[in-house]
Amino acid sequence: MNVEERFRSWAEVEDDIRAAALVGSRARMNVPADEWSDYDIAAFARDPDALLGRDDWVRELGDVRLTFLEPTATGDGRERRVLYDDGTDVDFAVLPAEAIVGERAAEVVARGIKVLLDKDGMLAERLADVPPAQPRAEPSSEELSELVNDFFYHAVWAAKKLRRGELFTAKQCVDSYMKALLLRMLEWHARARDPEVDTWHRGRFLEQWAEPRAVEELRAAYAHYDEEDVRRVLFATIELFRRLSKQTAERIGLAYPDDADEFATGLTERILDPAEPSTMPGTVEG
Repeated sequence: MNVEERFRSWAEVEDDIRAAALVGSRARMNVPADEWSDYDIAAFARDPDALLGRDDWVRELGDVRLTFLEPTATGDGRERRVLYDDGTDVDFAVLPAEAIVGERAAEVVARGIKVLLDKDGMLAERLADVPPAQPRAEPSSEELSELVNDFFYHAVWAAKKLRRGELFTAKQCVDSYMKALLLRMLEWHARARDPEVDTWHRGRFLEQWAEPRAVEELRAAYAHYDEEDVRRVLFATIELFRRLSKQTAERIGLAYPDDADEFATGLTERILDPAEPSTMPGTVEG
């Protein structure tokens, strides 16, 4: 038996578990599972916290090598992640019954779901109430402005850290926080080019849905742990973000905040110019 079948057999006699379903790659039809795919099992329990706080039950399903807790992908629950001896990895999200509602559930269900057990008919009832997944709306003027301002604020912030000699912190900002904002813009840009494109979540399958030129430019947009390379990548990331942002704004008929871009880019350049003083009036530590 595979882990899905072993879980079903265990859950059938576990009174706390009232329903369970397989979701994710093992349940979806488009971009189906391959040999590297994990199992995503959503279990609906009377007392999710009590079950998540234990790991004895996942050990009944196989020889556990690693297990830990983390937030679910949707951020509205917790899951126990498990790596078994044979290399099988499973995400067990244990949730209350009322979690099977709303927009987030609609996105999960739309990608595919396989009911494993439904002791009380609760899962079928809840799934019937899940609304159809809706296309993601294009950004509003406020959302575009917020993202652009957030990005360029942190460009300046990263430059200050780099100039101060905080290489690790600067690199984390450029290659983590700013890249998360860049990812959101990549999604908006892709949907501005084709409203029907599926941009998935958290960058999944980005190489398939993002603009090919942007994917190529990403190759040069991550830095070595080196001061000069972080500086280079900061400006490469700015150039890529700016191009995508301006094209997105133009395609959906919004104004691009040029003033914010120009001010922050100029300030970033001055901060990282060796000829400039190492301290700036009004600079706040932090």
